[in-house]
Amino acid sequence: MAYDHLLSPITIDGVTLRNRVVMGSMHTGYEDRSKHFPELAAYFAARAEGGTGMLITGGFAPTVEGWLLPAGSLLRTRRAADKHRRITDAVHRHDSRILLQILHAGRYGYHPMIRSASGRKSPITPFRPRALSAKGVERTIDAYVRAAVLAQRAGYDGVEIMGSEGYLINQFLAARTNDRTDAWGGSADKRMRFPVEIVRRVKDAVGSGFVVDYRISLVDLVEHGQTWDEVVTLAGRLEEAGASMFGTGIGWHEARVPTIVTSVPRAAFVDWTARLRREVGIPVMASNRINTPEVGEEIVATGQADLISMARPLLADPDFVAKAGQGRADEINTCIACNQACLDHTFANKKASCLVNPRAGRETTLVLLPVPQARRKQVAVVGAGPAGLAAAVSMAEKGHQVTLFERDTEIGGQFRLAMRIPGKEEFTETVRYYRRRLDVLGVDVRLGVTVTDDHLRGYDDVVVATGVRPRVPDIPGIDHPTVVAYDALLRGEVEAGKHVAVVGAGGIGFDVSEFLLDDQHKKLADWQEQWGVTDDPAAVGGLTTKRHAEPRRTVYLLQRKPAPLGKGLAKTTGWVHRAALKDAEVEMIGGVSYDRIDDAGLHITVRSGKEVPQQRLLEVDTIVVCAGQESVRDLAMPEDAARHLIGGADVAAELDAKRAIRQATELAARL
Repeated sequence: MAYDHLLSPITIDGVTLRNRVVMGSMHTGYEDRSKHFPELAAYFAARAEGGTGMLITGGFAPTVEGWLLPAGSLLRTRRAADKHRRITDAVHRHDSRILLQILHAGRYGYHPMIRSASGRKSPITPFRPRALSAKGVERTIDAYVRAAVLAQRAGYDGVEIMGSEGYLINQFLAARTNDRTDAWGGSADKRMRFPVEIVRRVKDAVGSGFVVDYRISLVDLVEHGQTWDEVVTLAGRLEEAGASMFGTGIGWHEARVPTIVTSVPRAAFVDWTARLRREVGIPVMASNRINTPEVGEEIVATGQADLISMARPLLADPDFVAKAGQGRADEINTCIACNQACLDHTFANKKASCLVNPRAGRETTLVLLPVPQARRKQVAVVGAGPAGLAAAVSMAEKGHQVTLFERDTEIGGQFRLAMRIPGKEEFTETVRYYRRRLDVLGVDVRLGVTVTDDHLRGYDDVVVATGVRPRVPDIPGIDHPTVVAYDALLRGEVEAGKHVAVVGAGGIGFDVSEFLLDDQHKKLADWQEQWGVTDDPAAVGGLTTKRHAEPRRTVYLLQRKPAPLGKGLAKTTGWVHRAALKDAEVEMIGGVSYDRIDDAGLHITVRSGKEVPQQRLLEVDTIVVCAGQESVRDLAMPEDAARHLIGGADVAAELDAKRAIRQATELAARL
């Protein structure tokens, strides 16, 4: 495809962008200290050099009370603004534009000084906010104006005013969080006054030729949120007040509807964007689960939006736009929406990166420089799972001569199992990316080979990426015909019965349970019904009653620990998995001892607190074992080659592609 619409220029309030691709705001952790601005500048510069038309920073608070975290990102002095010049200059050198996001966390702040529209506590932070006084509201508006003027001084091409995702402005807009009875609350009209005054006063202060992007919450996905008519009314007033464009946000952080995880269909919310675009006369930007140039092109070409916001896809591949424009879209490293190294890191107060691209956020430290001809090595990589693929590609990019051995007849390893899980079909894209990169880089790929020491003679370095095998627990009757390992089930070697026990409730156990229950090819309408999402304009917050299909199987999910099941899953995705299994009527049992397996089923003893242990018989047709893994390290090695263990061959923890790919890339950087 030529992507003529996606890659066409657009002018917004006098500022011309070379294409319609915008890197949406994502907090990286480098915003919080100016000493990290060199890393932040390099991070943005890489995406600008890769062709991105415009970039938006992570959020900077206009006041101390608006911090996300104590001593977090803040813009309120000229001295602070001048330090941003390093960032804006780095982007402008590559003919891209950059906006600074102004974000007041409101009750989402993680510190005791938080302020909000009212004193209602958030369910996702431990601190109760104090309601802003009328004077406090005016001071906060002035702080937004000050931050915008300072951003202009710092060389930014505009600002994004964060009015979505449940932060302060959203808290003023929704009856859920605004119980004021003064001029800033009590009716929808009065609740809208706060964002309208911010935009009006900001625009008056910065003038023309400076973009004022308002990120509007299209659908709140929380009870007592806004209706669609209120969103449209607000948009009209913001446009009249001087907004240059609308970025779009979907859902509050406390919403119980997933909006960005892998299981959300691509472009699931673009219909809302299209509806808004029909109501306003300024550019509108679509967002959420848009991760390929094909999807972006269709959205722009059909008039559903004027621009496309992609944050995580540009973490995954900073050259996304350049590759699309050069006819190399098949070489794009596609975001799989796993959230493991980006949002999960952010919520754990770590620096953001990317599972499929660990160099994201580490552009100054994790560098793959080509090695001189005299230092190039002959490298054998054994195993074509995530670790082996990353090692082979990274080393070939440095100029080493790489041979990749794989016992199977296809590459992908554990990712080929992940692809089978409903909602994780995106993992197919990562395997596609590596397959193409191996071809482009000329890696010698040898499939269907069981490696011996003879295969490895003559290589300078051998990278052992042989992965893991399922661990077989010591349970009487474990060799019973009803017992199957998770990998055999996912490969389709075994068909599960109607009643299934899943032994082990880590990430694999949850994945297998969803595999057993769900239809892998859901349509958007099915997904909306599952999560209770509606486009009915009268629906408050875009919510309706959930509707669930009859579960395909009866599933028991078991673990030895007495803790709640799924407690160790990732913060941004774990609740989604727990909710999906609960809605599918999976019985989740902790504190389990496995007594025996026989023709009657699985005999267990359940210990819950101080209660008397309860013996149970689960009359199941199939028992799927997800009880951990063991490293595969039985590779014979020639004596003269350096040996490097990576991925599951190094540590057989819960399957960890993030660690495996990072480890492989770091090894390549050192070699």
